[in-house]
Amino acid sequence: MSKPVPDKAEIALEYPDKFYVGTFEHTSRFEAHLEPTGLALTLERPGPEDVRKSIHMHLNYGLLAAILDEITAGLASRPNIDVTGDGSQGERLRESVAALHRVLNAS
Repeated sequence: MSKPVPDKAEIALEYPDKFYVGTFEHTSRFEAHLEPTGLALTLERPGPEDVRKSIHMHLNYGLLAAILDEITAGLASRPNIDVTGDGSQGERLRESVAALHRVLNAS
């Protein structure tokens, strides 16, 4: 089951001879779930064929952990960084990370 994108995602895919870029905003949907080897993420923008697009990613747990490490290091080196632009979602981010921490410690 997919959910509405609550904010915005921008992706870019670069090959030697091609470049693709896409934005997924409030009219788009996402799905994220865990699989035996990692995180599966799908972003979908519905609509007519000329605007419809989707991306599908799978991040193995090792890469996901490394990404979380990089995010943590970035925040630690810049403690006053405004992670949301207007500050309104900073608390939401803290709540989500705390919930993840609780679940990981419970298993």
